Amino acid sequence: MLPVKSRNEVGVSHTPSTASDIIFTQFCHLTSDAPSNFMRSPNFLTRIFLRLAQGLLGGGILAVSGILLYLIPSLPPAEQIRQVQLQTPLKVYASGGELIGEFGEQRRRPITYDQIPQHFVHAILSAEDDGFFDHRGVDIKGLLRAALELAQTGSIQSGGSTITMQVARNFFLSIEQTFTRKFNEILLALQIEHELSKEEILELYANKIYLGRRAYGIQSAANVYYGKDISELSVAQLAMIAGLPKAPSASNPLSDPERALIRRNWILGRMQLLGYLSQEEYELAVAEVDNASDYGVTLEFDGTYVAEMARIEMFRMFGQSAYEAGYLVYTTVDANLQRAADSAVRAGVANYDARHGYRGAEARVGEDVLTDNERLTAYLNGVPRISGMEPAVVTALEDRTATLQVRGVGEVVLEWQDGLAGTRRYRTHSWQSEAATQASDLLAVGDRVRVIQRDERWNLTQIPTVQAGMVALDPLDGGIVALTGGYDFYQSNFNRMTSANRQPGSSIKPFLYAAALEHGHTAATLINDAPLVFEDAGLEDIWRPENDSGLFYGPTRLREALYRSRNLVSVRILRNIGIDAARRTMMAYGFADSELPYNLTLALGSQGLPPIRMAAANAVLANGGYRVEPHLIREVWDSNGNLIYRASPLAVCDDCENPAPRVMDERIVFIIDSILKDVVLKGTATRALQLGRADIGGKTGTTNGPRDAWFVGYSPHMVGASWVGFDDNGVLGSGEFGGSAALPVWIEFMRVALEGKPQVMPKQPDGVVSVRIDPQTGERAAGNTDGIFEWFLTESSPAERSGESFRASEVLDSITEDLF
Repeated sequence: MLPVKSRNEVGVSHTPSTASDIIFTQFCHLTSDAPSNFMRSPNFLTRIFLRLAQGLLGGGILAVSGILLYLIPSLPPAEQIRQVQLQTPLKVYASGGELIGEFGEQRRRPITYDQIPQHFVHAILSAEDDGFFDHRGVDIKGLLRAALELAQTGSIQSGGSTITMQVARNFFLSIEQTFTRKFNEILLALQIEHELSKEEILELYANKIYLGRRAYGIQSAANVYYGKDISELSVAQLAMIAGLPKAPSASNPLSDPERALIRRNWILGRMQLLGYLSQEEYELAVAEVDNASDYGVTLEFDGTYVAEMARIEMFRMFGQSAYEAGYLVYTTVDANLQRAADSAVRAGVANYDARHGYRGAEARVGEDVLTDNERLTAYLNGVPRISGMEPAVVTALEDRTATLQVRGVGEVVLEWQDGLAGTRRYRTHSWQSEAATQASDLLAVGDRVRVIQRDERWNLTQIPTVQAGMVALDPLDGGIVALTGGYDFYQSNFNRMTSANRQPGSSIKPFLYAAALEHGHTAATLINDAPLVFEDAGLEDIWRPENDSGLFYGPTRLREALYRSRNLVSVRILRNIGIDAARRTMMAYGFADSELPYNLTLALGSQGLPPIRMAAANAVLANGGYRVEPHLIREVWDSNGNLIYRASPLAVCDDCENPAPRVMDERIVFIIDSILKDVVLKGTATRALQLGRADIGGKTGTTNGPRDAWFVGYSPHMVGASWVGFDDNGVLGSGEFGGSAALPVWIEFMRVALEGKPQVMPKQPDGVVSVRIDPQTGERAAGNTDGIFEWFLTESSPAERSGESFRASEVLDSITEDLF
């Protein structure tokens, strides 16, 4: 919004109350001088001629008055001119202020008049309107010149438009070349000159004008063509930008450098002629080599998935204005951690892909393309680059080398060690060929393949077909600190962390086991790990759950069953406490009704849900038992610097504005946390020991096939979920489990996330006791030197059962089974 400034400096002595008053007053100023000068002439004939002219002029004034009465009601009110809004894109920032996304058709970065370099003012006046500070919005000579050109050529060659008239057209009128539009432009220019100062008009012009390459306004043009702030440009570069309004798309320095340079030098000559440049300054500027390039939008790091999430949320909140009102969105994302998440996901996918072999050419090209270098170059230019991988076509093969034509590079020779040696061909998801012994085992002339540059050498690679993702939350308020929704946003913008419903598998078990503790079980309770068959379990067919290993281990303590991820024990636990009771308890932890099936497969994580929900659920374990909700947007500011939205998330802290509710008994959190630490120490996630921390815990998850691989884990500082799988729910292959496919992604992210963070171990809460037990029976050890210590709720500890013998059979005998 522009401030209203005084117009006394341009001779307005009163303030008309309507648009017609304003325009009539300005029109009179334009026409009042010429007749009065002529009427003083002593020549009789001249006086007669002027009387006739006055009559004609009177008729003209009547005609003009009629036009005014017809057109003025359609002009915008003065208030709209004062409060004009620039269409400015939405910008999304990380928590530290790094730009991660910009959305909107018009790239615009508004600046004030004081920020416009004086040399640009001189350049634009020289190019467009050298009488700008003298006229009242309309240049009569310019209009007469345009009319003369129309009469001579039959078409409008130059519009005779002043800068003020261009502002009127760009903000309020169409660009069609009609006399009605031109007359409206003149009337509106008069109105604008009355409402705004010359400086305000120039400010509007500098911010509104289209300058090619989706750049609107001079600041955006400086960024797009030179990668700099407008204040950093040379006189020659400012003159180049000043020359763009005439033909911004056809004659900018990227689309037609020669024409743009001619226009720049003409403007520099005009600046020297008008006294804005000395002869020496002019000669230096003309001699300057132009270095314009396509800088586009300069993002400070690649956070495309989270930027897209912010865009969607802003559109939900503000509708179409989200892309036009210049909102600044500050997210909860940490730039360093986002880079770590992206890197971890891509490394995890690349490693999986390498384990399963080379799948062969993306496509084949014909002999007609191979033998025509021009056609081959054009063909490769039409194939996009993905994640640093360039398309290439094999043009020749020898025993252990391959010659390729690489897009944008030219001919490249791959040696045997450049991704060929040791490579196996993909056969199925669980079988690969023997290692290649010659280049023709992998490649053929005409193959379109992918290469990537590593250490200044090109290597054979391929676009992965598997997908992966990583999401990390602040466990104290649910803020999303990093999120990577897939291997590459530009390959697939589908966000698998928020929108893909994938079976969590065994990663759901900590919450089932927490429900078991709430319903009387203990970490020492023995449950039989033995075969089960169900003919009527709310399923369509007979169901025989199995452990991943296919083996059965007999009576197993609840703790061990969880950290070793025993499926049959989990099913028995669910059946023992009851599906309804388990679902009610797990919904209290934060799961939705739709995320929990009404059958025994609940124990094995059969219901699909997005990975971000699993991360949020584990935040309960990381923060001591409180429910928080994932959120991304922290603040939204408008283009005038006003805070218009600030998130008030559920948070775990003293005197919180919006305190998070406790949903899990802190004593149960403590016991489950101790078991999930055993998952890392001696269970299915021992790879995480390489982080060298005692304060991390989590749970792997692998579904039938296997088709989904998970690791969901946490420390008091961070909670994160990693996932690997195919979008079409295809089989990952033998040996691909949560601990082998997903856990490495989590480890590589947490290596960065936890660097320098102190280890924080939970305090033993009141109501939890440590008792020595016999690991074979789960009973109190009573002095047995081979006993181990286990945590119990005070009311469930073996020492407080009134002298009764605590035996595993109390659980086992309560379950009626069908064995096979």
